[in-house]
Amino acid sequence: MKIILCASCALGRAGFADPLQRALAEAGVACELTLVECMSGCTRASTCAFRAGGKTAYLFGDLGATDLPDLVRFAQLYSASPDGTFSDARVLGGLRWKAIARIPG
Repeated sequence: MKIILCASCALGRAGFADPLQRALAEAGVACELTLVECMSGCTRASTCAFRAGGKTAYLFGDLGATDLPDLVRFAQLYSASPDGTFSDARVLGGLRWKAIARIPG
């Protein structure tokens, strides 16, 4: 699984990648965390995407440091999902209100 964090947004500039990477490792989530210069989500800045081969991809925005637990929980659920879809959005926690896009795999 790849997790992509916008480095141009406030969260990326604040160094959020480090605590996110630590929290993912502590939760046992195997992933590749990458920072990219701009994800063009500026109207809902501080964006993060989740991608994996053959799975639905997700893009979240309006993120802040307080979303760390929800991002880790989402990573766990996404990793365990065979196709990246969820029958009930409530498992996404607060991220369900921050979803910008869901892209079929």
